[in-house]
Amino acid sequence: MRQLAILPIVLAAATAALNAHAQDKVLNIYSARHYQTDEAMYDQFTKTTGIKINRVDADDAGIVARLKAEGSASPADVILLVDAARMATADAQGLFQPIKSAKLDAAIPAHLRADATKDGVTWTGFSTRARVIVYDPLRVKAADVATYEQLADPKLKGMVCTRSGSHPYNLSLFATVVERMGDAKGEAWLKGVVANMARAPKGGDTDQIKAVASGECGVALTNTYYAARLIKSADPQERAAMEKVRVVFPNQGTTGTHVNIAGAAVAKHAKNRENAIAFMEYLASPFAQEYFANGNHEFAAAKGVKIDNPALKAMGGDNFKAEQIPLGVVAKNLVKVQQMLDRVGFK
Repeated sequence: MRQLAILPIVLAAATAALNAHAQDKVLNIYSARHYQTDEAMYDQFTKTTGIKINRVDADDAGIVARLKAEGSASPADVILLVDAARMATADAQGLFQPIKSAKLDAAIPAHLRADATKDGVTWTGFSTRARVIVYDPLRVKAADVATYEQLADPKLKGMVCTRSGSHPYNLSLFATVVERMGDAKGEAWLKGVVANMARAPKGGDTDQIKAVASGECGVALTNTYYAARLIKSADPQERAAMEKVRVVFPNQGTTGTHVNIAGAAVAKHAKNRENAIAFMEYLASPFAQEYFANGNHEFAAAKGVKIDNPALKAMGGDNFKAEQIPLGVVAKNLVKVQQMLDRVGFK
């Protein structure tokens, strides 16, 4: 009888062990990335580690909303978001946890990660994109748009087009410029950009490129991957639009071109923390970098990894000087810069 009494305890312990083992082989990812090339990257991780990936796809805002609603019950282990501003905002809302990894410290430059604390780093960039200037060569000289600062030059009055100033892509750039110029000069620069606008901000980066190609604008800002998509487009009209414009990687003679990131973080309430860290380290590997970056015509973030992308090369992206201001520092300027945008009327 005593043996029968012990049996349920033994079975319960065995079941718990099996559940723990099963949990060790699972990773739950919430992703704002939707690129078919990522599938090979996920498959290789599973083949190498035996860890099964479950993925939830949504946009950045949807993922953040879901994490907040789920709270400590969230199954999410790894969060993939686009843009340092979005990463920093989610981090400020307490949705990530810091991790320590010697492999990530060695592979990813410090300026492409959140500021390190004694507890570690909360988010890490795994690919980069440059925020470049496109211009109409029939109306504007390359020398007149060689820097971001020149976007406020009265010489470009009535020519500048952008998407919303509050969009994370612009907000991150503007926060970088303000960090470099200082508050007073930075706000004056934003005011000058507004004064030079051809029309009120609207649309996305692709719309800005097409507006320059059509003659509506003379100058615009875009992330490099939007231009690369048009270069590679199956639509002849989109390819023709890129043929009408030129691309400048700004500030090559000074501080370098602003770059932003697509990145990842371990979720605050990750149930499979060690698997999550292993996946983060995997993303920094040359194999994963190729898929993570090239899937969206981006550049690798890991040191020593080069992406062979003809579209990026065509616009001069195979060898440019990138700005080194830490994105973690830039993130601290976001609220302040948004207030500046409101004051100068940058919609």
